[in-house]
Amino acid sequence: MNGLVNIAVIEETQVDAQRLAAQQITTMPVVVISLHEGCDCRCVMCDIWKIREPQAFPIAKLRWQLQSFDSLGVRWVVFTGGEPQRHPHFADFASALKSRGIRVTLLTAGLELEGHADEVASSVDDLIVSLDGPPEVHNRIRRVPLAFERMARGFNAVRESRPEIPIRARSTVQAANHGSLCATVECAAQNGLASISFLAADLTSDAFNRPSGWTASRQSSVALTSTQVCALEDEIESLIAAYECGGFVAETPEKLRRIVTHFRAHLGQVPAVAPRCNAPWVSAVIEAGGQVRPCFFHAPIGNIDQQTVAEAVNSNEALQFRANLDIATNPTCRRCVCSLYLPGT
Repeated sequence: MNGLVNIAVIEETQVDAQRLAAQQITTMPVVVISLHEGCDCRCVMCDIWKIREPQAFPIAKLRWQLQSFDSLGVRWVVFTGGEPQRHPHFADFASALKSRGIRVTLLTAGLELEGHADEVASSVDDLIVSLDGPPEVHNRIRRVPLAFERMARGFNAVRESRPEIPIRARSTVQAANHGSLCATVECAAQNGLASISFLAADLTSDAFNRPSGWTASRQSSVALTSTQVCALEDEIESLIAAYECGGFVAETPEKLRRIVTHFRAHLGQVPAVAPRCNAPWVSAVIEAGGQVRPCFFHAPIGNIDQQTVAEAVNSNEALQFRANLDIATNPTCRRCVCSLYLPGT
C-alpha cells in the first residue's frame, strides 16, 4: 500500500512539474518600466502624485538587465511613472535600449515635456500623452492650472525638434469627462495628434499607489452613476458613428462599448467580464523600486534587486501564478480596464 501511495505522490509531483514547465517564458516582447515616481499632476483618478519620497529607477539596474532583455527577445519598452523625463538618465536609458533594436515609447502627462523637448525628441521612438478632454475638462481633472496648455506647448516643442515623431493621445474615461469623448477626439485631431485611445478609470485595484485600494466614497468620486452611464453609452455611440474606430480612434466599437460595460458592472447592473488578455505571458511591469509584476494590477512576482527579469518572470512564484490564473474568472482580471493581447506568442 505504501508503495502505491508513493507512486501516486511521484506521479502527482511529475504532473505538477510539467504543468509549471509549460509556463516558462522564453520570449517576452513588452516591458513597462516606471522610471520616476514623481509627478506634478493631482489627478482625481490616480494617487501616484501622493508619493512623498518618489523613487527613481537606478540606471545600473537597467544595465544589469540588458542581457536578460536580449535573452527574452524584448522588442518594446514603455517608459512610465510618475514622469519619466524627471529621471536624470532618461536619455541614457533610451539610448541603451535603442542600441539593441528595442522600440522605446514615452508615456507622459506632458507637464515636463517643454523643458525636455530636444532630449525626448532625440531619445524615444514615439510619445503618448494623457488627454482627458478639451482644455477646460482636462485641466479640471488634472487639478493643475493650465495643464493642457503646458502639455500642448510640450508636445509642440518635441514636434518642432523632430517633426516626424508619432505623438498619440490616451484618455481615461470617468465621471468628470464621460460626456466629452467626442470633444476629446476633436481636440486630439485639432492638435495634430496621430491617434487617440480610451480606457475606463480603474476603480478597485491597489495599483497607482493605492496599496489598500479605494474606499467606496473614493470610488464614487470617479465612477459613474446610472444616469451618467446612460449618457456615456450615448456618447460612445455618437463617437462610433462619427469617427473611424480602429483608426484615428484606436479602439474598435466593441472595445469602446466595453467601457460602458465596465461602469455598469461596477454598479451591479451587469456581470463583470474580463477582457481578452495574455499580458502575464508576454509582458512585465518593472516598478521604480525594482518590483516585477505580470501587469499593473496583479501582485509582484519578483524583484530585480535580486534577480534578472528573466529569473523574475520564471521564478516559482511567477510559474505558479500563471499556471493558476484563469483570466475569465479571476476577480482582478474581471475588473480590469486594460488588455494586452499579442497573437501568436
